[in-house]
Amino acid sequence: MVAVKGAEILICGAGIIGLTVARQLLKDGYKDIVIIEKEDAPGRHASGRNSGVLHAGVYYMPDTLRAKSCLRGNMLMKEYCRERGLPLFESGKVIVAKNETEIPILKELLKRATANGARVELIDERQLNEIEPAAKTCATALYSYDTAVVDPKAVLMALYDDLLKTGKVTIIKNTQFKGVRGSATCMTTNGAIAFGTFINAAGAYSDKVAHAFGVGSQYSLVPFKGIYRKLRPDSVSMIRGSIYPVPDIRNPFLGVHFTRGIDGSVYLGPTAIPALGRENYGILKGIDSEALEILRRELVLFSENPKFREVAFTEPKKYLFKYFFEDARVLVKDLEPKDVVPSDKAGVRPQLVDWKTKELVTDFIVVKDGNSVHVLNSISPAFTSSMDFARVIVNNYIKNAA
Repeated sequence: MVAVKGAEILICGAGIIGLTVARQLLKDGYKDIVIIEKEDAPGRHASGRNSGVLHAGVYYMPDTLRAKSCLRGNMLMKEYCRERGLPLFESGKVIVAKNETEIPILKELLKRATANGARVELIDERQLNEIEPAAKTCATALYSYDTAVVDPKAVLMALYDDLLKTGKVTIIKNTQFKGVRGSATCMTTNGAIAFGTFINAAGAYSDKVAHAFGVGSQYSLVPFKGIYRKLRPDSVSMIRGSIYPVPDIRNPFLGVHFTRGIDGSVYLGPTAIPALGRENYGILKGIDSEALEILRRELVLFSENPKFREVAFTEPKKYLFKYFFEDARVLVKDLEPKDVVPSDKAGVRPQLVDWKTKELVTDFIVVKDGNSVHVLNSISPAFTSSMDFARVIVNNYIKNAA
């Protein structure tokens, strides 16, 4: 245990946002930074459990924070991986249409991606066959040139090591945020830490931390569980890169897809099943005393939000192999049930809800209040965006607002 009484900058959370914000602060001359992390290592939750895909600005409405930071973040993360010798698979990605009704949505994605500066094009079935021979589509597909795959855990550990080597960042693990005393003291399970500026990068718990500061009372998080399956080792050769469906752009989920990882494994998933805990990775694992409150929130959304109601009807079925397989099968030409095997990979997406509108929030949210800055709703593509998003957080909410 490292004894720390105070810090110029105190960051809550050592996931990808907390680590990249600390990295950016160092670049901008800050020298006294403390990060508290409730787990025994960085990125134990969403940051280390994602698919490793570096998105390339295809899905997001122009002028949103996600749209502005995604492609720049993609390039910065690739550059970092090259500099540090970290695994990087520049795979590209195809988005395929199941039927004619999805073609207008594919064209809308092309429009958004082009506005966001992404390198994309509509391709025909012959071109698709050259890029991803196993993929199938209705007439046309969208190809993203700059989509890539990294090893999230390797990136997190490299950032962690880089920060510690500077001697200017202290990372205190196994230390949980408990509250705030006055305007400049953070209470933790390992004592009080005074701060000049507090940065909330607590991921799945960011709403709770914000509420302790009296910030963001209209927001709270609802967890969605992402479960995966994988292709058998003798079937992985059918997938070269990533094959995605046309998503329901009314909701911030991308649907079950195929991703070839750094190690050559091919994962199918994730789902977006409403969960009963912020760490509800198994059927019952991670369900705690908050489960009833989360269930209450989900019932309110089920009653008042038709888009959520559709997700709640369709996604839980994917616990069953039949429904999960059907989602995957329509993306490729020849997939048999025997090709798909279980995987222990699972994640939880902490999705922010605005309770004034009863809507799922589709963009990153950053709120500054006095000497605290709160990063809310760091949903996908937060990992991809992180290095550019960190620059935005530091420039707009810490340096220029100091």
